[in-house]
Amino acid sequence: MSPNTTDIRDTVREKYGKIADSAGEGTGCCGSTKDSPCCGASSNVVLQELGYTREQVAAIPEGANLGLGCGSPLAHANVKPGETVLDLGSGAGIDAFLAAGEVGPTGRVIGVDMTPSMLSRARENATKGGYANVEFRLGEIESLPVADATVDLIISNCVINLSPEKPRVFAEAMRALKPGGRLLVSDLVLTRPLPESVRASVDATIGCIAGASLKDDYLRQIREAGFADVAVVEERGYGPGADPLPDTVKEAKAWDAVLSVKVRAVKPATP
Repeated sequence: MSPNTTDIRDTVREKYGKIADSAGEGTGCCGSTKDSPCCGASSNVVLQELGYTREQVAAIPEGANLGLGCGSPLAHANVKPGETVLDLGSGAGIDAFLAAGEVGPTGRVIGVDMTPSMLSRARENATKGGYANVEFRLGEIESLPVADATVDLIISNCVINLSPEKPRVFAEAMRALKPGGRLLVSDLVLTRPLPESVRASVDATIGCIAGASLKDDYLRQIREAGFADVAVVEERGYGPGADPLPDTVKEAKAWDAVLSVKVRAVKPATP
């Protein structure tokens, strides 16, 4: 593992740990401003714009929404009762808890996060809400703490862009899924390369921008991991002015190059 990879991961863990330890709401992954348009601010209106239904918004446990998402990964997931769902970078548990309601008492949901403070918060939320079919495990999404071929559905919400080793993430997802299992991720991708001033910015890294891949590269990496039927099922862009980055990099107009996408893929049923 290169020092740069280690540094990025440590920085992300530190910054998101602080978010978990704070009140959380309004401190989304795309900056520190409550009105940031790119990720899931805590308001119900914004959550519905990101693909959550009114029923889902009403079902989110208190303290589970930290405003860190960029789109509901469950919107196109077709979750079935009795399934096992794995949430990559589960944070305080918002999508894991919603998935738990869909899989029902015969199903289970596993959330994986590398930030101990996030895990503590998620586990507290699970206890308060009485979620018997949800568990949260400490681990990195590049090395998932789950057995081979044990998961029906993998979801993730604005997390994979933070990984410096995305091909490993998708390879691990392939390993964990059962044959015929599905991948449904919501994430940020780029329409063009970013200037070095943005890519070198810690704020832009934590803000889900600097580490984002070009859209075509992101989809290619999923296919190269062995997934079939890779498709963008929904996307939206951010125009001029949608830029909560510091003044030092605002001139780059980084958000003009950003897309929020929901990508669906399938592990082939047969090799």
